[in-house]
Amino acid sequence: MTIHHAIAPSGCGCDARDVAKTLITIDQALAVIAAHVPPADGTQAVALAEASDRILAQTVYSQCMAPPFDNAAMDGYAVMTSALTGRGPWLLPVVQRIQAGQGAPDPLCGVAAARILTGAPIPDGADAVVMQEAVTRDGDHIRLDARPAAGSNIRRAGSDMGAGTRVLDAGCRLGPPEIAACAAAGAGVVRVRPRPRVALLVTGDEVRNVGAARSDAQIWDVNTPMLAAALTRAGLDLVATGQGADNPEGLTRQLADMAAHADLVVTTGGISVGDADHVKPALARLGAELLFSGVAIKPGKPVSFGRLGNAVWLGLPGNPLSAFVTWQVFGTALARALTGETAGGPARRHAVTARRLGRKPGRCELRLATRVGFDAAGREIVTFDDAIHSGRVGGLPRADGLIFLPAEVEDLPAGALVDFQPLRQM
Repeated sequence: MTIHHAIAPSGCGCDARDVAKTLITIDQALAVIAAHVPPADGTQAVALAEASDRILAQTVYSQCMAPPFDNAAMDGYAVMTSALTGRGPWLLPVVQRIQAGQGAPDPLCGVAAARILTGAPIPDGADAVVMQEAVTRDGDHIRLDARPAAGSNIRRAGSDMGAGTRVLDAGCRLGPPEIAACAAAGAGVVRVRPRPRVALLVTGDEVRNVGAARSDAQIWDVNTPMLAAALTRAGLDLVATGQGADNPEGLTRQLADMAAHADLVVTTGGISVGDADHVKPALARLGAELLFSGVAIKPGKPVSFGRLGNAVWLGLPGNPLSAFVTWQVFGTALARALTGETAGGPARRHAVTARRLGRKPGRCELRLATRVGFDAAGREIVTFDDAIHSGRVGGLPRADGLIFLPAEVEDLPAGALVDFQPLRQM
C-alpha cells in the first residue's frame, strides 16, 4: 500500500502564527487528557449476554478447543476415502444417521456411508463428507461418482481456536464480533470495567426544554439531548443532567454536587470571558485545577479541561455545533481514557478534497465533511461546506466526519490531502 503524505504541516497546524502564544494545540490538549485521566477503578463480572459495548478488563482465553470435535461442515454423507478402490462409481450402503447434538456415533468401516447433518460429529474411520447434492440416493444406498478429497467438508477440532488461546485483550470494546469470539471460547461471564459516571450541566438563561413554550428571546435546548446521546454512546453512565443556575452561588453548588457523585462533569457554555460566564469562577471557588483553558481550534476555542475533587471536568462551548465538534475531538478521547479502552475509536485518516477550499488562516479549522466516492488511487473523496457556523446543526445528519484544516493554510486545491476523522465507525 502506498502512503500519501498530506501537504499540511505536522500535526493539526493550530500552533501557527501568534495563536500558539496563548492557546495550546489539539495534540497538546489530547496529551494533557491522556496524562491526567486514569481508568475508573474496579472491575465487574457480567454475563456475556449483558456485555455489549462494555470495555473488557481482563484478557479472555479459550476454555477448550473450538470446535471441540471434528464435525460436518454441511449436510451430506460421511465416507472413508481409503475404502473407495478403483475408478468408481461406487455404491455404498447407508449404515447410520448422525445429527448434531447426539452422542458419539458408531465407527464407520469399509465401503459404507453415514448420513450426516451439519454440525454433527464425524464418526471414527470417516475422513470426508460428500455434500448431498453430489450423490444419488436409492433406498438404503448412495451412488458416488467422483472420489472426494480426504478432509473435505470437515471442520477440524481446534481449527478456530485451541484450548488456552488468547482470544481478546483487556481494553477492547465488546461489540458483536468480540462477543462471538468470547462465546466460541466458552467465556459465558467476562470481567469488564465499570461504566464511568458522568454529569451534564448546560448553562444559558435563554435555553428551554425542547418543545416547551419559549419567548422570542429564548431557544430550545440542543446541547442536553445531543450530548446525552453522545455520552451514553461513549460507554458512560449519565447519572445527572441539569440547567445551570443563573447566579454564581447556585452554579457553584451545582458543580460541587455533580463532582461529588460523578467521575466526569461536562458543562456547556459559560467558559469565555463575558460578564455572564460563571463556570470558571465557580470552579475556582471550589479549588478546581485548570489543566488547559482554550485550544487553537475553530470552532470551539474556549474548550477547557481540569480536575474538580475526584472528578475530571470538560468545559465545552455553548454553541451546539462547537459543543459537538469539541466533544468529538476531546470528549471521545476522554471517555476512552475513563473507560480504559485501549483500542478503537474514530482514528484520523487521509482523504482528498473534492474541490478547492479557501479560508482565513489563524486556527486549525474543523469542517463537517461528507464522503462522495474514491479517486483513481482508491483514496476517499470528501466534500464540505464553504464555512462552519457554530450554531447550526441541521447539516450534522448528512456529515460523515470532520476534516482538519491546518492553521497556516489559506488555500487548498481540489485533490489536496486532509486529515479526516469519522463521526461514526466505518
